[in-house]
Amino acid sequence: MNEAKPASRKLFGTDGVRGVANIHPMTAEMALQLGRALAFLIRNGSHRHKIVIGKDTRLSGYMLEGALMSGVCSMGVDAVLVGPIPTPGISFLVESMRADAGAVISASHNPYQDNGIKFFARDGFKLPDETEARLESLIFDNKIEHLRPTATKVGKAFRIDDAGARYVVHLKAIFPRSLTLEGMTVVIDCGNGAAYKVAPMVFEELGAKVIRLGVEPDGKNINNGAGALHPERMCKAVVRHKAQIGIALDGDADRVIVADEKGEVIDGDAIMAICGRHLLAKKHLAKKTVVATVMSNMGLDLAMAEVGGKVVRTQVGDRYVVERMRRDGLNFGGEQSGHLVFLDHATTGDGIVAALSLLAVMLETGKPLSELSHVFVPVPQTLLNVPVKQRRDLDELPTVLKTIRGVELKLGKDGRVLVRFSGTEAKARVLVEGPDARSNETYAREISEALTQALR
Repeated sequence: MNEAKPASRKLFGTDGVRGVANIHPMTAEMALQLGRALAFLIRNGSHRHKIVIGKDTRLSGYMLEGALMSGVCSMGVDAVLVGPIPTPGISFLVESMRADAGAVISASHNPYQDNGIKFFARDGFKLPDETEARLESLIFDNKIEHLRPTATKVGKAFRIDDAGARYVVHLKAIFPRSLTLEGMTVVIDCGNGAAYKVAPMVFEELGAKVIRLGVEPDGKNINNGAGALHPERMCKAVVRHKAQIGIALDGDADRVIVADEKGEVIDGDAIMAICGRHLLAKKHLAKKTVVATVMSNMGLDLAMAEVGGKVVRTQVGDRYVVERMRRDGLNFGGEQSGHLVFLDHATTGDGIVAALSLLAVMLETGKPLSELSHVFVPVPQTLLNVPVKQRRDLDELPTVLKTIRGVELKLGKDGRVLVRFSGTEAKARVLVEGPDARSNETYAREISEALTQALR
């Protein structure tokens, strides 16, 4: 199966613009251009326009923040700087402050030398593909180069020091007022990323004893052996401190991986199964449907079908999950990687909201997480990341297609194959799912080798 490929882009990928900081496209010059283009697009009427700008803890954030701010102000729009804050925090602040747009400087789960920029509209939702294409057109066609406000029409920049506190209040309000975390021990690994201040504060103020990990960012240690990408340390801490749950966030805290009280990892698919079934039981799951991506395990479909629910799928990216939810009137979905969207509470993936929702299920059912997770039985799955120098449509690679079709024939209706190019890294993802783990691995390697040979 070849995932549907979006229209060709020069800058934007699956989640904004991303790359090695200070190398095209993640240069100060491009950040300035993006700021100008966004400011031009959001101007509507004569009121004083403003764009909220946040970032994670990467060293290069300072460079890009200044450039993005300059671009915004050069188009006569004000820039509101809030410093390090989770990506969903910007989504919340844009809507709360009635701002015209928001921008986040972050490469999410990537290593510190990378960085990225992604945008939110005034309603708190990520910009659709069409709007991103307009931004690219404005930049590369020099359509706004001549627009240069002067005197009092130039934008100004100012900082808000309590943005994190506002976000904390918002998050606590999501947790049911009838519940408390008193008596619970929670391990939180912030991955030395954007949530290093706000995440521990949320759970402590709700009554939990919090064991903090990954809360000492130095500009270079974001995601380094910590957080959602490396949950091993969190798992060990859960066992050592006899905690009820471990929570590991990625660099911009829009996704989460958790551990049960035994130190066993619970991924996004399992969390969706637990929360989806609980919402369904409470009649709070719209149309009895969970939205997942093509990467989610078939075990999620089986878990929801068991209680009369169903799963619909989108291409990879929490933005596409959200678009499907909004289009079809659905309210819950996410990704295996831990991007979980509770649309009743947030407009994008939010790792803290997901963790709070899972804790609410634990308290309302009176069951430990290890017991709750039994509802999800994954079908064996192999995922290989294949480094590539170029991205090409699979239809142009006949030897790869032949290999894929041969594997699909062997798997039959009991499995599936997914091959896609990453939107954030120079890699191809090869996923094989079927009843036999050893066969899956063999098949995945066959496809990976065919890809490597075809893309030399």
